[in-house]
Amino acid sequence: MSNETKRDVYEEIVNEYGFPNDEDYKQLMDRYDAALPDDLPVIPKAVGEYIQWGKSYDIQLYMMYSFKFIHSQGFKKLTDDVESWIISSSNTFARAWVLGVWRVEETGEIVKVEEEK
Repeated sequence: MSNETKRDVYEEIVNEYGFPNDEDYKQLMDRYDAALPDDLPVIPKAVGEYIQWGKSYDIQLYMMYSFKFIHSQGFKKLTDDVESWIISSSNTFARAWVLGVWRVEETGEIVKVEEEK
């Protein structure tokens, strides 16, 4: 594994083939910066609903693992299956939480948590 980022490789390719003008280059790099990662976390739909709920109430990530607390807050969709998935896939859960975007396991749909304005 190298220390080279995907962006480093992309910029080298872009620079190698060149662009007619700086504006085309800037637009392409802006698109690249805004694009989603290739390796989005894949999570069940019910887990995604749990993340959306937690983010809508500004609950901290560490509290999302405190299922007794979550039950006391009234989230009724937290089933034993969801809890088991979160425990067994905690790194994937945390990545989806931090990124705020994931692919739904059942449908392949990409879901992105909208930020408050």
